[in-house]
Amino acid sequence: MDFRLLIARRYLAGRRRVSLISFITGISVAGVALGVAALVVVLSVMNGFYYIVRDLLVSLDPHVRIVGEGKAGIANPDSLAAVALALPGVESASPYVEGKALLLPEQGAEVNKVVVVRGVEPQMYAGASRVASQTSDGAFDLARRNGRPGLVAGASLASRLAFLPSANTAAGRVLLLSASDIEDMATGFAGTAASPPTLFDVRGLFEMEDIYDESHVFVETSEAQRLFRTGDFVTGVELRLADLEQADAVKHLLTTRLPASLEVVTWYDLRKSLYDVMRLEKWAATFVLGLIIVVASCNIVGSLTMIVIEKRRDVGALRAMGVTRRGIRQIFMLEGVLVGVTGTVSGLVIGLGLALLQQQFALVPLAGAESFLIDAYPVFIEGMDLLTVSVAAIGLCAAAGLYPAARAAAIEPAKAVNSEA
Repeated sequence: MDFRLLIARRYLAGRRRVSLISFITGISVAGVALGVAALVVVLSVMNGFYYIVRDLLVSLDPHVRIVGEGKAGIANPDSLAAVALALPGVESASPYVEGKALLLPEQGAEVNKVVVVRGVEPQMYAGASRVASQTSDGAFDLARRNGRPGLVAGASLASRLAFLPSANTAAGRVLLLSASDIEDMATGFAGTAASPPTLFDVRGLFEMEDIYDESHVFVETSEAQRLFRTGDFVTGVELRLADLEQADAVKHLLTTRLPASLEVVTWYDLRKSLYDVMRLEKWAATFVLGLIIVVASCNIVGSLTMIVIEKRRDVGALRAMGVTRRGIRQIFMLEGVLVGVTGTVSGLVIGLGLALLQQQFALVPLAGAESFLIDAYPVFIEGMDLLTVSVAAIGLCAAAGLYPAARAAAIEPAKAVNSEA
């Protein structure tokens, strides 16, 4: 073992009696361990919330979306889908038409609600969204049958407006009115070639999240184009990837291959403000809890300075034996590193232990869990977080040893050896 490390370790752990210096050093180690443990637990919980929210939203949003800039639609969705499917990692590409319309049940038409209408191709959309697989009451059937097109709505919306999948009954038919339809109705269709609004058969109900269920309905693409009078244009093309983390790479490839008039956005771009706020909260919490380690490192400055004073004669003897100023400086720098490593390792063990216990046994319940999708604080441990916390903690402790090390290196051997113990 290198003599500098041996001396540094002995100065920290070799004393046989408890002194003020050893007590302060113990507090420093405990402070570092507490700060690291708190950071590991809090960062893991914040990661858990982030991934819960991300997975929920990505189950509703596409991984990548291609749309026309402004209000312009896309006239050639099939060719765009072909370009996208040729890229590595792209599993499905589904054109869609989207707009807002007023939904009125045929039975009890005084009750209505503005909803988001999405026109999709059922076979293609099944691979791009979980909606089709979550349609339990009825089927994801949008085809025109018996002269009427099909519609699939959210279960919460159906419950609120009192309609249900029911063939050939008023309870199973709804009317969709776009802004243009409402304008035509107000003017009595005067001077327009528009056809009267169409009744839709409710063929199925899906159950996702209430906020989504109450605001979205699905119809076939051609019916949405007729409803919103877009002709052959679609709103965009949605892509589903094998790995959503590759969304930025796919976005870059599409941007270089598609016309500048088309915009490519990823799942992160669609909810950027929300994700940015969550990441900001995470790093703000890291900064606040990191102050615990900063305070502990200040204690390290004090304890190491006291060790320098206590070991003044030893330092003088070492210098007289030929140890250079640099060697003396390294001894006390190593003491700071040893305190940091001891505290960091202890903190990692405690923090990871608590995080894993919460992950496996959900020891800490979430207040008001009946209103959430989860009943306990979620935990997700990221290796990069552990590495960042560890490097920062040990780095701060090493920096705390700079002043005591410089003071020890400045000791004159003759004066130190002849000084009183």
